[in-house]
Amino acid sequence: MTALTNKTPSKRRLLLASDRSDQSSELAGILQSVGQVDMIATTDIPDAPARDLSGIVVDINLRSAESVQMVRNKLRTEAYREMPRLFVLADALHHGSMQAWALGATDTIARPFDAQGILQRIRAAFPDDSSYNETDRGKALNRGVEAAHGVMVRIFNGMRAGEPLKFSDIVQAENKILKAIKHTSLREWLTTVGCHHTDSYRHCLFVTGFAVAFAQHLGMREDDQRRLARAALLHDVGKAFIPVAILDKPDPLPPEEMEEMRQHPRRGYDALAAQGGFPPEMLDVVLHHHEFLDGTGYPDGLSGKEISDIVRLTTIVDIYAALVEKRAYRLQFTHVKAFGVMEEMGDKLDQHLLQAFRPIAFGYG
Repeated sequence: MTALTNKTPSKRRLLLASDRSDQSSELAGILQSVGQVDMIATTDIPDAPARDLSGIVVDINLRSAESVQMVRNKLRTEAYREMPRLFVLADALHHGSMQAWALGATDTIARPFDAQGILQRIRAAFPDDSSYNETDRGKALNRGVEAAHGVMVRIFNGMRAGEPLKFSDIVQAENKILKAIKHTSLREWLTTVGCHHTDSYRHCLFVTGFAVAFAQHLGMREDDQRRLARAALLHDVGKAFIPVAILDKPDPLPPEEMEEMRQHPRRGYDALAAQGGFPPEMLDVVLHHHEFLDGTGYPDGLSGKEISDIVRLTTIVDIYAALVEKRAYRLQFTHVKAFGVMEEMGDKLDQHLLQAFRPIAFGYG
């Protein structure tokens, strides 16, 4: 088959492997807007990818044992081990997701196609080297954001499909995240995340950025910085078990859906606790990041000394991040307004810790 050449010069080059009769022409057309697309049949997937290949997009019938086995045999080789791979699902059914993750998917998209949404996923999953800042700062930032994005994909796609999240996945990402924020800046982190990630992904990455910057500002030991980075990255893991229609709703939630949303701390905690291997402080943050010092939070109504320091800190950055992020149903708050709202929350929050956060909040804004 012939290669389709992108009209806009770009260093991003994608391999689109398809077993469809239309050669996935609709998807190819969408992908062409962000890079060069080489279209091949699944039978023609090379034994080793080209050196300049950014990643592979696989569009096959995931219910076909023959197609699945063919792709598995190709992608299990050492040559493809580190290559990002995005699988196309015919729908959002459990079987297809499970099969894709079993084949090593690093992300998935589903029909019917939402062009804008697909392009966001492509840009995140397959970086465009031509847009990279080739300095050490730029490389550190890009690697950190990519690592954090990979964890989000494992949470919001993999866990939904029944693929367990490993503690080692978090540890591997945390090293790159800490380096990214230490060697660049919180502003650069938030700008990059804000441009390329949306909704639940973006919020978790905002919270992680603020948490790491706060920890570094407080002069925490590196081990403590790592623990906080892990906890912040994972704090909303329970949202993987909340219906997507609720998570992505562009309007304020009605009471019954808000109650469903309030289940996410418990669901996240239960999932990680059942799996095992996650440190107690991470589980504490996952379960209690919506608790308030005055006892009005959820799910356990903790108060005062019952709430640990790491939870108090995560709660502050979680609320601040939510206020300064873009929302479909309201304008984002300025840093001054967001901080003022949190001061007005009084004894719900650790006000001493909030004041220590002021330089981070105002320095970013």
